[in-house]
Amino acid sequence: MARYRDSVCKLCRREGIKLYLKGSRCFSEKCSVDRRNYPPGQHGPTPRRGRQQEYGRQLREKQKAKRYYGVMEKQFRRYYDGASRKAGVTGENLLRALECRLDNLVFRFGFAPSRPAARQLVVHGHVTVNGGRVKIPSYQVSPGDAVQVQESSRELAVIHEALGTSASKAVPWLSVDKAALRGELMELPAREDIPVPVEEQLIIELYSR
Repeated sequence: MARYRDSVCKLCRREGIKLYLKGSRCFSEKCSVDRRNYPPGQHGPTPRRGRQQEYGRQLREKQKAKRYYGVMEKQFRRYYDGASRKAGVTGENLLRALECRLDNLVFRFGFAPSRPAARQLVVHGHVTVNGGRVKIPSYQVSPGDAVQVQESSRELAVIHEALGTSASKAVPWLSVDKAALRGELMELPAREDIPVPVEEQLIIELYSR
């Protein structure tokens, strides 16, 4: 399976926003976006070369969404293909599918300090869905499904770190019981209820070229 192995802080700097890929570091003075708020490169901050073209804007939004959810190019394209075949607005369908990934929901519930940490919790078998252990980060959670941390995993330091410092915000389509480390997907989210700084229409335009 392909994985990104370079510094994840470079991804935040390239997109110019915090993607919350490093947990508590993103809230400290060590955050790279706060210290060096310009794209990575050996020449340091450089002036922009004219106006960004439409294709460049579309590409940046696609890259931002990929990095925000931690998926690779082929997988992201499959999400787009699935979203385009469903009824409704393709951009909203795409974001809903990404939001309903199991690793994303573990992060949204506040059980992990970042999406990469949530992905690791899932892969290592610390999370159950409706009482059954699921080790697939991309598993699509359906409305009514209950996600819970295993009883034997509740003392993990990474979970307590997340409960103390979490980038996730309460959203109306999720129900969370942090004392029981249990969360439920109440319904599929509407676009206005998905707190993601992405212009999904530009992504659709890019793939429709």
